[in-house]
Amino acid sequence: MPNTNSKFHSNHRGAREAGRRELVSRSLQSAQHCLEDQDFGTAYAHYLLVLHLAPELKTSVKEMFQFTLFKWAEELDSLARVPDLFNCYEQALELYPNDEVICNSMGEHLFRMGFRDEAAGYFHKAVKLNPDFADAKENFYRVANWLVERWHFIMLNDSKRNLTYLKAIQNAVHSGCKSVLDIGTGTGILSMFAKKAGASSVYACELSKTMYELARDVVAANNMEREIKLLHLKSLDIEIPKHIPERVSLVVTETVDAGLFGEGIVESLIHAWEQLLLQPK
Repeated sequence: MPNTNSKFHSNHRGAREAGRRELVSRSLQSAQHCLEDQDFGTAYAHYLLVLHLAPELKTSVKEMFQFTLFKWAEELDSLARVPDLFNCYEQALELYPNDEVICNSMGEHLFRMGFRDEAAGYFHKAVKLNPDFADAKENFYRVANWLVERWHFIMLNDSKRNLTYLKAIQNAVHSGCKSVLDIGTGTGILSMFAKKAGASSVYACELSKTMYELARDVVAANNMEREIKLLHLKSLDIEIPKHIPERVSLVVTETVDAGLFGEGIVESLIHAWEQLLLQPK
């Protein structure tokens, strides 16, 4: 009896496997026919089924899947079916999370729709995945020109201004301010000043996704990625101990241009003082 049951289960598994292979084969054929008829939506659905049933085929069908995704995305874009378009890219990135071509294409759609900060994140990821990917690098530099304000470069090259900030931060840290929060860190320069001055804990927040990614690169290039905690957050949204483990003894910021009113920096600083800063004795 046990042998009979074992044979039955073996035959059942064999039949299921044969059925799976047959369905995969038919779906691949159907996808090809749909592509010939320029029915990209149905072809895309067939490829999703194939990859769900046969993940071992991810490498072999990748090129055709990408082609189908991009054609279907163009059609969805022309029909203004934005949620469906992004849903397709989310499905694709679940299947191919480290595909620089899909990341770059997603970024291009986001950029055209005006989501420049989000687009920069996908372009940046594509470049990280493949530093030689020329299209992604060009896209990232293009969107960075939109997002990185020109005054950043003026400030970074203002040696007198930077030296003044450095000395002020050094004085504060040497006077006992050992935990620091940098609001609107930008390139991360003030955070690095604080760490070099001897602060034991340095936290930095940046709302812009592009500037946050830039700060990560700059901090890593200076070998401080383990010493400065970067947060992609608005300062008003920082919570203790969820985001940082302690109240800080010093808050620094460079957002002191017209953004004083336009970016809500006054409210941010008041909130930081009340919620994040050590209360004076």
